[in-house]
Amino acid sequence: MAERPNSTQAAAAQPGKKNNKKKKISRYSANRPEIIVTSCFFGLLFAAMIGYLGYFVATSEQEMVNNSYNSRQEILLSRNYRGAIYSRDGEVLAQTRLDEDQNESRVYPYGRLFAHAVGYSTKGRTGVESLANYYLINTNTSLANKAANDIAGIKNPGDNVYTTLDLDLQQVADSQLNIYKGAVVVTEVSTGKILAMVSHPDFDPNEIAQIWDSLMDDEDSSVLLNRVTQGQYPPGSTFKIVTALEYIRENPDTYNNYSYFCNGYFSSGTGRINCYHGTNHGQVGFESSFAKSCNSSFANIGVNLDQESFEETLDELLFNQELPIAFPYSGSKANVVEQVSMNELMQTSIGQGRTQISPIHLNMITSAIAGGGVLMKPYVVDRIENDAGRVVKSFQPSAYGSLMSEDEAEILKGLMESVVEDGTGRKLSGLSYTAAGKTGSAEYNDVKEDSHAWFTGFAPVEEPEICVTIIVEGAGSGGDYAVPIARRIFDAYFNGGT
Repeated sequence: MAERPNSTQAAAAQPGKKNNKKKKISRYSANRPEIIVTSCFFGLLFAAMIGYLGYFVATSEQEMVNNSYNSRQEILLSRNYRGAIYSRDGEVLAQTRLDEDQNESRVYPYGRLFAHAVGYSTKGRTGVESLANYYLINTNTSLANKAANDIAGIKNPGDNVYTTLDLDLQQVADSQLNIYKGAVVVTEVSTGKILAMVSHPDFDPNEIAQIWDSLMDDEDSSVLLNRVTQGQYPPGSTFKIVTALEYIRENPDTYNNYSYFCNGYFSSGTGRINCYHGTNHGQVGFESSFAKSCNSSFANIGVNLDQESFEETLDELLFNQELPIAFPYSGSKANVVEQVSMNELMQTSIGQGRTQISPIHLNMITSAIAGGGVLMKPYVVDRIENDAGRVVKSFQPSAYGSLMSEDEAEILKGLMESVVEDGTGRKLSGLSYTAAGKTGSAEYNDVKEDSHAWFTGFAPVEEPEICVTIIVEGAGSGGDYAVPIARRIFDAYFNGGT
């Protein structure tokens, strides 16, 4: 039988084994810098992720709480009942009523009047009920109240939201729009505060739970649509504000030399543009073309514009862009470059064709003109107070930026003043205040007599305070139907008229 070698002999028989171990150690030492670098990289990446998560939680708490998948809402609502919503003058627009058994019901004292602006909190949330949900379900009541409520087994009052909405202006706008479908929005030029927001048809938020199923089953119903922010309409002649701005930019020294003879229509190639009701305006200049809303003249202007420059102006005025508003909205659309025929370019120049705009966007452009070119972001929540009236948070006006230069805004302001003094907005002239604006009659189907009535403008001209934008669906001429509504709103603001 062969002898098994002892460990000394085995080691002697494998002289390279010890050296292999040394080689393995040396390879580890050679890779050590790479391992350190990789470890540091992943360590920094992990630290950055933790930092971002902390930043996101700190800055996006409202979005996180408002997320329908976040159970924290239910936890807060099990401890607090929903706070109230007020108008700027302290009128209750929404509140939670408690019966003797602490059962809650959400009540809207003005019913339909603030349906889209204030919204509802049953079957989802809309309007201010959605925008301010975070504050309404949180509470900043005193510690003593919290302790007393906890002992009594009752909920704490949620914080109260004070809006920028003006009850009188809202009532006037609503009553003047009356039975028509359409929208009215009134803003404060210097701040961007939304003073009134009316959309018809409307609904009673007190009955939203009862009517919900019928609204969902009716595919043609647009009752829940906030036409101020989500409505998309052809702007009609109000778009001539945009076309005029582009012409001024391309002809800064000679725009006033413009001259055109209108015989009631303009044609180019196979396309033809008619003036409203075939009106023959005769010889017109730049200002009179705008004041009289001459389609033929503006079609002539449009086909001679630089399309690339026109597209840049559209971008600067927030067409095909995101809008700086908190309400859900539909973006405005306009195209003068990509595969645009001459006929489409003519149509676009007068606000027809595929061009679409929302009333709030048109109001923003108009407000920027009134404000020397600077757009103030529209907002509707003014401040948050606790149940004792202590201000928890205030919201300040915020400028989006300049949509145009101050000189350009001043020229457009003059053009819009001429609409009131010598053009289609004459029903606003000769009053105790001065006003400026632009009317529009926007065709929306193949029947030439069918058109939406538009008006957008501001007052007073010298130091603009409020901006009003109105659309009355299917009514006809803006001068006949939208301008009188604007006058009632301006009267209510400046004279206290109703």
